[in-house]
Amino acid sequence: MEPRISIITLGVADLARSARFYQEGLGLPRREEGGAEIVFFETHGTWLALFPLEALAQDAGVPLAEGGSPTFTLAHNVRTREEVD
Repeated sequence: MEPRISIITLGVADLARSARFYQEGLGLPRREEGGAEIVFFETHGTWLALFPLEALAQDAGVPLAEGGSPTFTLAHNVRTREEVD
């Protein structure tokens, strides 16, 4: 198994505003994948994703954090089903 983090997903309160910040403010290259519900940026070796806070909590099967505290997930993608086991 290759040691790496494939995707860092940040839960954000305002997807459009956050996407503008990362794209225009930081100059990260935005990917076309994702559509209206998630935004991807490709960095060297790892992708950064922005996802609405509520949707990220629901996707992870956890309650939404109180007070809008920072929420994120880390993904390690593998090439084959056998590597998952």
